[in-house]
Amino acid sequence: MRQEDVLSARIQRKTIVITGASSGIGAAAAQQLAARGARLCLVARREDELRQVQAAIEARGGQCWVYPADLTEEKSLDACAAAILAEHPRVDVLVNNAGRSIRRLVSESFDRFHDYQRTMQINYFAPVRLTQKLLPQMLARNSGHLINVSSYSTLVPVPRFAAYVASKMALEGFSQSLAAEMVGKNIHVTLIHYPLVKTPMTAPTAAYKYIKQMDVDEAAGWIVTAIEKRPARMATRIGEAWGVAQKALPLLTTALTGRLLMNRAKKLATLVAQEQKAQSSGS
Repeated sequence: MRQEDVLSARIQRKTIVITGASSGIGAAAAQQLAARGARLCLVARREDELRQVQAAIEARGGQCWVYPADLTEEKSLDACAAAILAEHPRVDVLVNNAGRSIRRLVSESFDRFHDYQRTMQINYFAPVRLTQKLLPQMLARNSGHLINVSSYSTLVPVPRFAAYVASKMALEGFSQSLAAEMVGKNIHVTLIHYPLVKTPMTAPTAAYKYIKQMDVDEAAGWIVTAIEKRPARMATRIGEAWGVAQKALPLLTTALTGRLLMNRAKKLATLVAQEQKAQSSGS
């Protein structure tokens, strides 16, 4: 069989569950995978937006089911998983894409422990719980693929994102241990380290408009590639290189990125303030 046919067979007629599928990377990935013949099970809180994604996929002849759920609530997640398995006894791929990001200094979070609880709930506990629900049927047939969406910021010591990075690093630790346990069982585990992506999650942060961001369709393409090629990890070359440097020279790389990014944040804050002042004067 040609390599192209092998890659195509990993998507065509496969049942793929994507969380956080109502917008952003999840919605775009669903569209791309449906166009390649996948059967999509879309999970998110916002049913209206899920229905819009479903309608767009079905209008192009694709197959799509929606499962509205709040993945931060255990009962809602369990009911969602049960509904998926009732209609699709065979789930081939689980993409844990849903997430939350909080941008705030630790020194400004002393009275905000809930920041850490909220990020852990959706970024770590939800993927783990959903994996517990869907992995058994993969193990039973000796076939499956788990894709966990992480971040460039776990490779680079990024200030202001302690809550977010901690949750993603927890997910990475889980993923790495799981991958080791799945050796010889034909269950693949992939970690995706995205750089900053232009999505509804990043939109509220005004400073991001001055920073280069990955296009959402390109980011969605990484998920397609992950399913086709089943790598252990996906990241930009710079992210991979900085991750190696961080392990080899942690004091130096932390000092460099800390100073660089904190100074950059101050400059961006100044730009945002100037723009807001200009807009206020103009109105």
